[in-house]
Amino acid sequence: MTVRIEYRIHPSIDIARVGNCPTEFYLAPISMGERPIECRKYGDAIFNKDGSYKYVSKYKDTKGRIKRQAAKFRIFKHNADDPKDRGIEVGIGGEITKIEWIVHLANKKAAWWHFKEFIGDLMFGDDNSYENRGAKLRNPKVKGEARQKLIIDPGPRTLSKPRKIAKFNHEQVPLNYHFSSFPKKPKRGTQIRTLGEIRTDSKGNLIVLGGFGHAGGNVPIGGFGGADSWYDDISDGPVICRLHMSSGEVITLDAWIIVAPPNFAPEILNITTLDDIMFDVAVRKMNALPHLYDKNEKKKYDDNHNEGWKHGWNPNYKANFKRDIEPIIKRPSGYRWVANVPSMVDFVFPSFDPKDASSENEANRQRYFRYWRKPGYIDAGFRKERGSNKTHNYGERTKAFSEDITGKGIPLMPVNSGSNVLTDEFVDKFAALSSTQYQLLKLWAKGQFTTEGDDDFAIFHPLDRASVANCVGIPMCPGIEVSWTVRNPLIYSKPYHIKHRQKNYFKYGLDPMYDETALGDDADGCEPGDLTKRMAIPWQSDLFECNVDYITFKHKSDKYNRRGKKIPDPPTFVAYWWPPAAPWDVIAGIEDAKEQMAAGGISAGKQVRYTRGIYTHEEMARGWSHLGFILNQNDGPDRLEYPYFVEKERNHKEFGVKGKMHDKTGYPKYFYVDYNPVFYLKSNKRKK
Repeated sequence: MTVRIEYRIHPSIDIARVGNCPTEFYLAPISMGERPIECRKYGDAIFNKDGSYKYVSKYKDTKGRIKRQAAKFRIFKHNADDPKDRGIEVGIGGEITKIEWIVHLANKKAAWWHFKEFIGDLMFGDDNSYENRGAKLRNPKVKGEARQKLIIDPGPRTLSKPRKIAKFNHEQVPLNYHFSSFPKKPKRGTQIRTLGEIRTDSKGNLIVLGGFGHAGGNVPIGGFGGADSWYDDISDGPVICRLHMSSGEVITLDAWIIVAPPNFAPEILNITTLDDIMFDVAVRKMNALPHLYDKNEKKKYDDNHNEGWKHGWNPNYKANFKRDIEPIIKRPSGYRWVANVPSMVDFVFPSFDPKDASSENEANRQRYFRYWRKPGYIDAGFRKERGSNKTHNYGERTKAFSEDITGKGIPLMPVNSGSNVLTDEFVDKFAALSSTQYQLLKLWAKGQFTTEGDDDFAIFHPLDRASVANCVGIPMCPGIEVSWTVRNPLIYSKPYHIKHRQKNYFKYGLDPMYDETALGDDADGCEPGDLTKRMAIPWQSDLFECNVDYITFKHKSDKYNRRGKKIPDPPTFVAYWWPPAAPWDVIAGIEDAKEQMAAGGISAGKQVRYTRGIYTHEEMARGWSHLGFILNQNDGPDRLEYPYFVEKERNHKEFGVKGKMHDKTGYPKYFYVDYNPVFYLKSNKRKK
């Protein structure tokens, strides 16, 4: 029997991360919640003597600069007739005579619309387009064809031999690419001169490195979305691979690269990850697992209102405890190291055996399940009515707010901000699981789950899922790596595979006004820069402001500063955005104890504010690389069973302390009182 062979790139989407170290880098994790991998100059992984990967232990170089995270793309040979076949990694040699890689990175942020919660998301309907909602363009004074120059576009780069390097800078723009553009020198911050580089390792695999975390602009930044005239070196774009076969055939493959901010807590997963969102899209929008969810059965239910596959979900499906349920139960435990959320910790250690599927245990499971917020359960009727200033009864909104917060007397799970806490339109005040996560948890509560058996989700390659699992899924305001467009099936050619717009960029360049979600079923796919163009510009402004927020159901018509000048009318509730990506409350590390005591009197083991010493958006744009990483200090074999995550590698010497640290006798104040020093960024004084 002849086996049909198919070649694929894995991961199909990978994540590189910026860093200000110009020389050292490491490889992105290849497992969910795992550490990145040490590598050599061209991206070859480093192994321990026992054959295991050598994981990263230091995320900064000896000068305190953050190392970049590189994305690594590999070629796998698959049995096309077996949907669960994980493939065999292949390289140059034998039937493959040459591997040619083409990568096109771009940053479209400055040419796109200002971010405004869900405005522009056409999944809410065509009337929610940017134009219909009166949205404002970034840098609106730049008109017509000149807006194309707002895009940071170095053009594509190509490598076809092992151990080679090509840079996304002005000097290496292809001679026949006439649309390259870089921003001019700004009045504030740092000029963007490159978006990174590509390399090939000794086997011809592709290594993609992003920029150095630079950002610059001409005016002060006033909010989390950034400001006009600003740029940063975040980017994304297609990865094209041409396999030249010994038979003379040329096989073309494609993938996608996203260059994102650093992951300051690399081993702590979000409760709902980007993998959970893409998996939900695959299940509910692309019918990838019809034995779990079938759109045709949903249509039958909607048409006939009959029981059975209610809303498309298979009523007889059995969840897998280890794969589907245990992550939901265990992930909140990581939040205690990056946020002060004591109410969530109890849900990690239920008082019953969650693996017990018996009917006698059902009451316990159902009691646990009822504390998890239903996705989208606050009806869209709470939206502000279009074309008027009328809002729904404040008492009703307050009641819904109260129920959402307290549930059965305690906050519902998860205790996180939703994707829109800022307005009463498209209400999404508090985070919820993805619809698929929630459905699987619901099946578990009913006892419809197994603790063993075949993994029927194995049709998705583990490398494709792991790469995006280490990213934020919910909330998305706008997000960290990408925004709400990833919920739209129109941007995918198949599950976990970004659709690449087939356009001659050498002839036309990139389109600054192209909306990859606006053409319905005829959507062309994504251009370079499309996945990151809705993010904050610069990304540091979002990192600075989107840590916690005051949530209220009263429309925020009054301006307020969440850092102390004014608080919105009650009732309000403080919730965190995405603690693993933007930590807020962290534990000072033992390793840094001496340096921390000298710099500001912070004792090891003390809970401290992660961003202490940084008080403005622009200070974050300058000082982001001085922040620490939240790492598991237990390096023993039981490190996952007994973790201790602390802040490490913070550049303490870059921060000063306001006020005196000693009393009149000369004794340090922090030895006998609860003294919390006020830090400042020393670079402010150096500039003056």
